[in-house]
Amino acid sequence: MKRLLLRSIEETDYLGIQKGCEHEETLYMTGTRKAFTLEEIRAAYTRFLQDETRFDFAICLLETKELIGDAAIMDIDLINRSAGFRIALHGPEHFHQGFGTEAVRLIQAFAFESLELNRLELEVFSHNPRAIRSYEKTGFQYEGKRRQTLYFNGAYSDEIIMGILREEYVQIKKDDAPS
Repeated sequence: MKRLLLRSIEETDYLGIQKGCEHEETLYMTGTRKAFTLEEIRAAYTRFLQDETRFDFAICLLETKELIGDAAIMDIDLINRSAGFRIALHGPEHFHQGFGTEAVRLIQAFAFESLELNRLELEVFSHNPRAIRSYEKTGFQYEGKRRQTLYFNGAYSDEIIMGILREEYVQIKKDDAPS
């Protein structure tokens, strides 16, 4: 059952994005060291709108249209048909419900079907096993790691590199299709 929708980021989303950047667990899981002001959020998204190698999305509940997270496809390389990806849910009240996995699948559909990319990649910190499991469920594969790239909360974490190819996405979609 579809519970989410993706749409373009709108100015009315900036406050929700800023509030999402205030949750201690979200900051830790993404390795973000500071909360951003509303003006910093506004300036960043103004820049992002001008970037032709990037698409930013609001993740919203389908039923209520409530903003629960944001995601981006970035560093789009149309020659090599590849891009990077990042996602954040805006608070613990949205964790452990499958929203991240569903949003990742929606992003993959856009990347592989609309943009016709061949590769989508991401980085995730080793201290975020919930995200790693979600990425694995959606077909991302472990490709390597950069060891101890982040020192946060008194400990080092590795940066895990994961990727999915178009052919893997197509196979997963075929396997998930009702018979």
